[in-house]
Amino acid sequence: MTRALYSLCGADERRFFSPHCWKAVMALAHKGLDFEEIPTTYARIRAIGGGVSSIVPVLDDNGRLIPDSFDIALYLEEAYPERPSLFNGEGGKALSRMVEGYSQMIIHPAIMRIALLDIHANLDEEDKAYFRQSREARLGKPLEVVAAGSEAEKAAFGAKLEPLRHMLKFQPFIGGQTPLFADYIVFGALQWLRVSAGLAMLAAADPVMLWFERCLDLHQSRGRTVTAA
Repeated sequence: MTRALYSLCGADERRFFSPHCWKAVMALAHKGLDFEEIPTTYARIRAIGGGVSSIVPVLDDNGRLIPDSFDIALYLEEAYPERPSLFNGEGGKALSRMVEGYSQMIIHPAIMRIALLDIHANLDEEDKAYFRQSREARLGKPLEVVAAGSEAEKAAFGAKLEPLRHMLKFQPFIGGQTPLFADYIVFGALQWLRVSAGLAMLAAADPVMLWFERCLDLHQSRGRTVTAA
């Protein structure tokens, strides 16, 4: 069986940074499925499957193309029910949607403001122009103006993780005693920050960092390395 995941990369094709692609990587590893990760710049996305998606990740599972990280997780759950569950039922899907909202509305904007110029610097030349134009249109300001507040964002970042920190007092993963897709949603966000700008703003003994390290270690035994930075 041929299985491939198209993942966003910078000028260095070994440097995968998209939080959504990391979610899909972890979901595939959770299911114990082999796959090839295909480095994809912004400029190459529309060539996937004749233009099946304007975003990545895109999973090609033996010719079936599935875009969007959450849809990929739902597909994997349905297509491979005999393998470890990503949701453990409808409640886990609802939990994951809530966590997705928290991550994308609270964590992602902070990371963008912290790592904006780092992300831009790591892109190839063609992607730099696209990234600047699209992000400045979205943010309503030049990248450099947004990035001027990055130190303040770093100082405030830890507080945005307090809901996760509170939960970790009671259980080792968002999913309980073992991880679910909800864990991979927040992991993807922090891996995006780690790969782009580092996690120096979080102390080594922070419960969130300890949880993050547990997530990094999850799938090493299956031969899938998730620690690339």
